[in-house]
Amino acid sequence: MLKAVIIDPSAVARGLLNTVLLDGGYDVVGTTHTCASAMVQLIKHHPHIVCIAREQMEKEDTAIREIRSNWPKTLIFMVSSELDAATIQSAHATGVSGFIVKPFKADTVLNTIRNVVIAMVKRQRAAMAAKAETESPSEQNAQDAQGGEPAAS
Repeated sequence: MLKAVIIDPSAVARGLLNTVLLDGGYDVVGTTHTCASAMVQLIKHHPHIVCIAREQMEKEDTAIREIRSNWPKTLIFMVSSELDAATIQSAHATGVSGFIVKPFKADTVLNTIRNVVIAMVKRQRAAMAAKAETESPSEQNAQDAQGGEPAAS
């Protein structure tokens, strides 16, 4: 089960998104209204997903960089009622993986998260396959002899 943390100053939005994620089979391990308290949840639970309100990203602009540096595999979703091309481009540049639009529609939220997770898995598999193809036969034989572990350099 994928773990999630929700960061939104609106208690109503946090509650609705919490319900959508729980009903969708996610384990919501924390909901909070500030990035500072969210960091405690991230340290404690190491979630797979962070849903963060746009206003929190803008107010505490170092939060995304901190999440990216400490939890690089965590998927970050910006939650907002307004998304324009410039905002989306800027958010992607900071490390946002996907976007959740308010007001929440359960099917749309769950499909968005699922599609981003699937895309991430595909990228990881492609990277692993490319790495395997670039290894020389002698490296592969050394790995096979060591039980699949890479040969020491």
